[in-house]
Amino acid sequence: MVQWWAWAAIIGFILAMLAVDLLVFHRRPHEVTTREAATWSVVWISLGLAFGGLVWAWLGGQAAGEYYAGYLIEKSLSVDNIFVFVMLLTYFAVPRAYQHNVLFWGVIGALVFRAIFIAAGAALLDQFHWTLYLFGAFLVFTGIKMARHNDAEVHPERNPVLRALRRVMPMTTEYHGQHFFVRKAGRRLATPLFAVLVAVETTDIIFAVDSIPAIFAITRDPFLVFTSNAFAILGLRALYFLLEGMVGRFIYLKIGLAAVLVFVGTKMLITDLYKIPIWASLATIIAIIGGAVLLSLRATPAPDPPDTDPPDPDTDRGVRDDTYHDLPQEVT
Repeated sequence: MVQWWAWAAIIGFILAMLAVDLLVFHRRPHEVTTREAATWSVVWISLGLAFGGLVWAWLGGQAAGEYYAGYLIEKSLSVDNIFVFVMLLTYFAVPRAYQHNVLFWGVIGALVFRAIFIAAGAALLDQFHWTLYLFGAFLVFTGIKMARHNDAEVHPERNPVLRALRRVMPMTTEYHGQHFFVRKAGRRLATPLFAVLVAVETTDIIFAVDSIPAIFAITRDPFLVFTSNAFAILGLRALYFLLEGMVGRFIYLKIGLAAVLVFVGTKMLITDLYKIPIWASLATIIAIIGGAVLLSLRATPAPDPPDTDPPDPDTDRGVRDDTYHDLPQEVT
């Protein structure tokens, strides 16, 4: 059992890193460059791998293997998140200078909701062992469904939470910098950026329904489940800006992710008959994801270099004409 001080230390470290990211490096809104995204990706991945080394020295090789397997699963699924985030931010025409702010607060919400899911999942597994089989069957079903619907599209306008938000909350029809709320004529109004945040959060919750049970298939330790999730998610923003221009090249990634979900679901279903060694699980996950990425990159051409003159965030403030046609008009 991990002591309370370990939980306090890791949560404090995560909050400190997030504060540095927001208050130091992104205090002013700006378009994240590929170089900046690559640097932060290296930082977050290095921290995630280094924490696994700390787990090895502290809790042993078995725990470290479980952490790394969970980290790899969540990191791989986070790439699938990026596909959806690209669609959402494009659909809502979010200026690039404001995208980091949306994803930053999206990560905060993801950490909170996943902590809740992990606590609930751990309690269920402790009290009702048979829920392990439900999780396993759900993952197998999800993996098969993912493989059969490889080209599924995202429809933000069908998001029930977003539709409810539009009905109950007055909202402006244009962006106001990176603000989620503005005050006009004495009324507090939401901006379209808040609607984007809601869409990102609800989408991530849907993804968490898959990823949390998948990591419980690897380890039952809530500390390892949470930390592997947290370090993978913390690098999601940087990975988004690094890969957004080439997400179309990962044509076999969903098939690979589907295979991983089926594998870990099967691992859950047979856990009382045969426990697959953690090294075998880790090697299988690496082989599946690595193979899917390599095959994708070999099968698709490299993208053309981006334009050298990005749009000005101060002038690129509009949204699609049909995106908010049913929202209340701005108060004057």
